[in-house]
Amino acid sequence: MSKHSLVLAAAHNNAQWCEAMSRSHGVASEFGPQAWAAAARTPLYYPDAVTLLPGADAAALVPRIDTVAPGASVKDSFADLDLTGAGFQVLFEAQWIHRPAGAPVTAPELAWEAAHDAETLRAWAAAWDDGDGNADLFRPELLDDGATFVLAGRSADGRVVAGAVASRSEKVVGLSNVFALDGGADAAWPGVLEAVHRRFPALPVVGYEHGEDLEAAVRHDFEPVGPLRVWLHG
Repeated sequence: MSKHSLVLAAAHNNAQWCEAMSRSHGVASEFGPQAWAAAARTPLYYPDAVTLLPGADAAALVPRIDTVAPGASVKDSFADLDLTGAGFQVLFEAQWIHRPAGAPVTAPELAWEAAHDAETLRAWAAAWDDGDGNADLFRPELLDDGATFVLAGRSADGRVVAGAVASRSEKVVGLSNVFALDGGADAAWPGVLEAVHRRFPALPVVGYEHGEDLEAAVRHDFEPVGPLRVWLHG
């Protein structure tokens, strides 16, 4: 796949993950030719729209989301929109990343599983949140989505100490919410990649990162393949 094709696949995969997360909160959304969007505010940290093609029509996109309620955001998947005239400002910029299918170079040290019940999901969410008060963001309804896999890494004493969310689509597996309680992303990536490789050995892995997390992903054989930008209203 070319870098352009990878970005297209990554953007669509990410929109599907945002749709699944929104649906688990009872928020309806819709895929259009140029963008996915939700008319009501989406869960915390999740955009109200994700562009799917370069050159999306901003004038057609903005009316599809709620800009009255505070915190509306748009994931500009190709970093080619200008939403300042609609009252948005850039929240952050990042890079889509890609890693070819294959096992990690470093063997994982934890026991990994995909959450299949509410108890495991709660333990995963508590570890991901690490005391910030947002563990309820991940609801049991998310487990009903057949394309979403909440990956939990357990220590020898059974505690969830690392994890990620894997979102499978036709051509790629998208990874998000990568964490480890000790050692950060560098400690999480080997186990996450091994868990994904076991389930989807033939699919390349995509996602997006910025800053130190992007540097960590590159150390684990990811390649930046294109820019994205997140816009915040107000």
